[in-house]
Amino acid sequence: MNIDDFRDYAEDWDVLSSFFPSGWQEKAKHFGALRRYRKFADPTALMRTLLIHFVDGCSLRETAARASEGKLAFVSDVALLKRLKACGEWFRWMAAELMTGWVAKQPSVIFGEKLRIRIIDATTVQEPGSTGSTWRVHYSIELPSLRCNEVYVTSPKVGESFKNFSVNPGDLFVADRGYAHRAAIGHVVNGGGDVLVRLNLNNIPLFNEDGSQFTLLAHLRALTGNQLGDWNVFINGEDVLIPGRVCAVKKSKEATEKAQRRVIAESKKKGHEPQPETIESAGYIFIFTTDRKLTTTAVLEMYRGRWQIELVFKRLKSIMGLGHLKKSDLEGAKAWIHGKLFVAFLIEALIRAGENFSPWGYPICKDSGKGAMFVERGLINASPC
Repeated sequence: MNIDDFRDYAEDWDVLSSFFPSGWQEKAKHFGALRRYRKFADPTALMRTLLIHFVDGCSLRETAARASEGKLAFVSDVALLKRLKACGEWFRWMAAELMTGWVAKQPSVIFGEKLRIRIIDATTVQEPGSTGSTWRVHYSIELPSLRCNEVYVTSPKVGESFKNFSVNPGDLFVADRGYAHRAAIGHVVNGGGDVLVRLNLNNIPLFNEDGSQFTLLAHLRALTGNQLGDWNVFINGEDVLIPGRVCAVKKSKEATEKAQRRVIAESKKKGHEPQPETIESAGYIFIFTTDRKLTTTAVLEMYRGRWQIELVFKRLKSIMGLGHLKKSDLEGAKAWIHGKLFVAFLIEALIRAGENFSPWGYPICKDSGKGAMFVERGLINASPC
């Protein structure tokens, strides 16, 4: 490797690190990620080493070997694991800062309500190699802080369920249709929390107060234009009826056709024809919630906000399978997820910058701490550096 190669690497790192939030190096010490400089010369060396683990999907042993070969740090895989566990809050902070600066803002209703909003999701992780095991990671992340407050690793046989998480009074569990199960909803309600979850047409039987069947599709058909639906319903818990609401809105013609094509394609892939009612219901968004205080608009907006963050989670899931997860260590798993979230938001920032690429190919002011937020996008001032 000649001197020009080293210059190229240094320049690449300068460009990449320009996207990091302002003060990221100082925060390494503040959050306890780098209190002593025995193994790593500075926060940059620590960051570059851990990015080998997060981005390249290397095991901790291989990461340590690569760091040594690149003269970033001389550290064992055991010591690197200890360092990783201490970096969880640092990566959480950086991920939250990147989301604030680059990801589309969530609807104000999400942050305006005095709720502890928890985005619940799960994904599978395939360890590299022909003998690698498959695991399912169940995680809960708070909005807007992105703090991972619970994470569990199980075999793929353990399905997605609210029952996998503890519940505190005031929690609002927000999740997609995979979590719409009566027993799981009862688990949250019994713990003093609420749920906001999207429904399928028939996955949860709904009832009126008198015990008669609530005909969801008939109510959906009554919606016209941008009219909102909000109907009181009940679901059968383990012992009692659980009161709730269904909030709904009709999709646009274009969105309806797209959703219906997807339903038909997925059904054919599974070897059966979809029911006409299922195809029709794809033209609506309908959400079940046990919260009685949120307005109809707030319920729908809150789920829309969840979908915006889900776009980031999809990117996170696309890279989660590339690395090794420490399955037996809670703090190690949390730190791993926070690191993956940071990488996901960093990718988001790079894509956003690329959409408005500057003709000179680098930020106006490298020291601004804002990353490649170009003047023509109106995100930084054209002040001299």
